[in-house]
Amino acid sequence: MILGIETSCDETAAAVAGADAAVLAEVVRSQVETHARFGGVVPELAGRRHIESIDEVVREALARAGVGVRDLGAVAVTGGPGLIGALLVGVSYGKALAYSLGIPLIPVNHLEGHLSAAWLGAARLAPPFVALVASGGHTNLYHVKERGEPALLGRTLDDAAGEAFDKAAKMLGLGYPGGPVIDRLAREGDPDKAPFPRPYPTCEDLNFSFSGIKTALLYHLRDREAAGRSWHVPDVAAGFQQAIVEVLVAKTLAAAGRAGVRDVVVTGGVAANSQLRALFEARGKDAGITVHIPPLRYCTDNGAMIAAAGARLLQDGRAATLAFEPRADWAIGD
Repeated sequence: MILGIETSCDETAAAVAGADAAVLAEVVRSQVETHARFGGVVPELAGRRHIESIDEVVREALARAGVGVRDLGAVAVTGGPGLIGALLVGVSYGKALAYSLGIPLIPVNHLEGHLSAAWLGAARLAPPFVALVASGGHTNLYHVKERGEPALLGRTLDDAAGEAFDKAAKMLGLGYPGGPVIDRLAREGDPDKAPFPRPYPTCEDLNFSFSGIKTALLYHLRDREAAGRSWHVPDVAAGFQQAIVEVLVAKTLAAAGRAGVRDVVVTGGVAANSQLRALFEARGKDAGITVHIPPLRYCTDNGAMIAAAGARLLQDGRAATLAFEPRADWAIGD
């Protein structure tokens, strides 16, 4: 049995998986209510909440799986990237548990965890494939091959896609987190009534940039206010969302074509967006590409993806010593 621990940002999560990476139980404790009144995640508060919750979350995951700590064969824990104070809580807890039980400690890169979430929803998926990891902190494209580390094909040059949604929601007075509320309101709006330029649309370059569309929204709202004109929030949400979603889909499918693969994985918190999921399915079908998107509960941060990644890393002999330290900027391959 492998225990997976995730504390990279504002979810305290734990899961128990078998050696085959099959998840037996999982628990996620969100901090959304704690941070909502501040309009975003407050790192110091996140660390404190992790300290308060981690032991209870781990115990609950073990209880749901019907196992005790003595049944564990390894502890997998997110080692980065993320908020360093939050990461320290999970890594310290994982180290102590692994040391006390005399079992391996497996540091998991948070982004590799998101990649592993693909197998939680598609057991038949096998490399090679192209993967988009889109969240509040990252927007990266990877070529996952049969052997070796995933190769980075493109990344955001400034804001992540999820960060752009959060900032847009703040400008529109919609609160935090912004992604879900933008998604919900966009279903009621008409994107053609509030069109936005596609951010960094060229598919010759697989990098992303979302700072420009954030500025475009700021100017759109400012200009209408100066002219004494109101705006229909659902239309603005629909136009803003469509611009981001179309670029994510286009560049990911372009990357798949360039890499010569027929499978695409889409994961991370932004993969929960309903329009993104629908457009990937439609465009993927047109291109003859199978698109794999995990169930909603595995798109956002969770312990199951860390446990599953840990199981695969353990099979590859990639355990660490207790000298391992978390890294806020840990990139895949470092």
